[in-house]
Amino acid sequence: MRRLFVVLLFSLLVALVGHAQKKELAQAETDLKKGKNQVQVEQTMMKLLKDSVNRENKKIYLTLFEAIRQQYDQGNMKLYLKQQYDTAALFVSAKKMFTVLEELDSIEARPDKKGRVRIEYRNRHSDFLNQYRRNIFNGGVYHANKLKFAQAYEFFDMYIDSAHKPLFSKFRYDSLDVRMPVAAYWAVLCGYKSQDAAKTLKHSQLALADSAHLNYTLQYLAETYKMVGNTNCYVETLKAGFRHDCEFPFFYPRLLDYYSGKGDLDSAMCVVNRLLEKNDSAEIYLFAKSALLLNMGKYAECIDICKSLLAKNDSMPEVYLNMGLSYVNLAVETERVSKSRNKRVQITSFYKSALPYMERYRKMMPAQKDKWAPVLYNIYLNLNMGKQFDEMDKLLH
Repeated sequence: MRRLFVVLLFSLLVALVGHAQKKELAQAETDLKKGKNQVQVEQTMMKLLKDSVNRENKKIYLTLFEAIRQQYDQGNMKLYLKQQYDTAALFVSAKKMFTVLEELDSIEARPDKKGRVRIEYRNRHSDFLNQYRRNIFNGGVYHANKLKFAQAYEFFDMYIDSAHKPLFSKFRYDSLDVRMPVAAYWAVLCGYKSQDAAKTLKHSQLALADSAHLNYTLQYLAETYKMVGNTNCYVETLKAGFRHDCEFPFFYPRLLDYYSGKGDLDSAMCVVNRLLEKNDSAEIYLFAKSALLLNMGKYAECIDICKSLLAKNDSMPEVYLNMGLSYVNLAVETERVSKSRNKRVQITSFYKSALPYMERYRKMMPAQKDKWAPVLYNIYLNLNMGKQFDEMDKLLH
């Protein structure tokens, strides 16, 4: 008897809930026919869908969609008439329409208990949404321009993912929509600006097809790989960027830093020589080559490049440093291999040659004491310049 009572009570509750649901749907339909209370209807339908019992009720989805569509149309009309309206709200409404009808389509695509699939709305809804799909892209651009990158990403992600939804299969967006790679670039940008590695990388392969933004796509990808500690992908992306545009200011400095940090100076020199093939008079490339030659122990070649640089521009402090260090290193190297009197004259000559360049560097960069003081100490010592040597000795001790 008690069990029967429980069953009857449960049946009564289900009936009451069903009645309440029908009443809410009826009221919603009445409101929408009159073109009013769209926001309230949307909220009511969303509340109904939170109940698992209702999640496959097509009528709720259709009512929810209609409430959102009317909001979109009202907002669009206000913008058309140049009345005050939040543009962002229009794009959000467009995005909601896609979300609701995509979910409805996925429900329709599920087999029933007998394994049958009955798709009633796909063709009609895909045609409708296809007219508004561009506003999903535009919504992303709008939010990105407002620096709301997380929100913008959602639009671009939806725009790209729609190409893989059965709802839109007949439109073949993957092959026919030329805007897809551009949307992917924007998605990479928004993911990067949000510091979300997963979002940055999700559409990265598609973004690489956007040649107009390729430099920046590769930059964002390289920085993301570095952020997550993937050194191999970081370096390979730098190489890809350098191959595409060797003079783009992001790639070559980091390649040089990477190779120099590994002690792979030959690879670093290949980078510099490629840059000089592109522009053999660029001071920054010539300076980079002088620094590499210095580190490779090719002091005479370094001196030649530094002289040519100073002849064109005598205001580059680090060129004076490279010049002075090259002469000092020549002196040290010569002294290491020979102690003869004749060599001593040459050694002294190298120190004398280094002196004006190091003193000029000191004058130009007084705060860089760690760079010039030890070198000048050595020069003054070898040239018997007692007063100057004492000054350096005090600075260093």
